[in-house]
Amino acid sequence: MTDDERAIRELVDAWMVSSKAGDLPAVLDLMTDDVIFMTPGGRPFGKEAFAAASESMKNVAIEGRSEIQELRVLGDWAYLRNYIEMTATPRDGGAPMRRSGYTLTILRKEADGRWRLARDANLLATEKS
Repeated sequence: MTDDERAIRELVDAWMVSSKAGDLPAVLDLMTDDVIFMTPGGRPFGKEAFAAASESMKNVAIEGRSEIQELRVLGDWAYLRNYIEMTATPRDGGAPMRRSGYTLTILRKEADGRWRLARDANLLATEKS
């Protein structure tokens, strides 16, 4: 495993840990300023919309698991295909929502030497009970 591959895997781990902790500033620091997210049925959105959506989920506990299926580094760009399982449970005792599926993510190594998420196509779907 190269240093870049290791750094990208650490980024994915940090994303999962920070999401679980509700540490929005840490999550935002893992993405480029021009990040674009794509989800089924919605318009692409950026960092500001991601932050707003995350703020609206402050009363939700997030648990998740990530399994990188494929990772390729191409200079200062990389892509990864990831399988994610996550559960979002309202802290007020509401029913948990489970989602799972694949993501296709493009990452960019920035001027500071850190890898950050630049584009993400998230195909997670709600699991049926």
